Amino acid sequence: MKFASCEHEGRATWGLVQDGGIVPVDAATAGRFPTLFDAIAAGALAEAGAALQGGKAAVDADGPLLPLIADPGKILCIGLNYEMHRQETGRAESAQPTVFTRFGSSQVGHNQPMVKPKESDKFDYEGELAVIIGKRGRRVSEGDALGIIAGYSCFNDGSVRDWQRHTSQFTPGKNFAASGAFGPCLVTADEIPDPTRLSLYTRLNGNVMQETTTDHMIFDIPRLIAYISTWTELLPGDVIATGTPGGVGAARDPQVFMKPGDVVEVDISGVGVLRNPIVEG
Repeated sequence: MKFASCEHEGRATWGLVQDGGIVPVDAATAGRFPTLFDAIAAGALAEAGAALQGGKAAVDADGPLLPLIADPGKILCIGLNYEMHRQETGRAESAQPTVFTRFGSSQVGHNQPMVKPKESDKFDYEGELAVIIGKRGRRVSEGDALGIIAGYSCFNDGSVRDWQRHTSQFTPGKNFAASGAFGPCLVTADEIPDPTRLSLYTRLNGNVMQETTTDHMIFDIPRLIAYISTWTELLPGDVIATGTPGGVGAARDPQVFMKPGDVVEVDISGVGVLRNPIVEG
């Protein structure tokens, strides 16, 4: 099943994606689970989906949509998780994953504008597979890791490169308001039994800039969950953005950065296409 967060009749809500539309939750379901986050936390996605199947679609699934989870407890981003990207950045190999954080306020939804801040002209794309956690987990083994996943989505870890490189810490360049994107929908984990076999493309104005398959991750999803859950408890609704492949704009010659009027897309097989226009703000 697929679920999305959206607006309907002037309010933020969520629903089941089917046949190009979204069936919004009814009053009873919305009363129990006001947001997609609430349904994930309650372990109620299957129940809600079954109740909504066959309902009337009332929202266009092509958006604009809201960020999939508006305010996750944690958005944990993995850096340098594809060898081509590590090489193009010139960074040394690491025995452990590189992890940094994004804030919920830094993200927009499908077909909502990503905002290039006026403080920089080095606004870069980073297409990534996002993992949405469905069950509480601490010190989760790699063998059990896939069992705590609610589903998958697309993520664009939009990066303000000069601010990212002010120091060794990435945080400033990863958290300008509305600089990242998350969506268009959550595809439940049962629909993607093997997340290592997905194709990922990032397109800028229709041109393919990044292309990979997820089996090229240096640290695969079970390893990331096992590592992260060792030092912090993963909770339902938490998000792991699993890293971007090679081909980022900052590593090209000449460099390619996003500018107002551009359209960027993150396309992951079996998951969907996350599309965002670029504006300045």
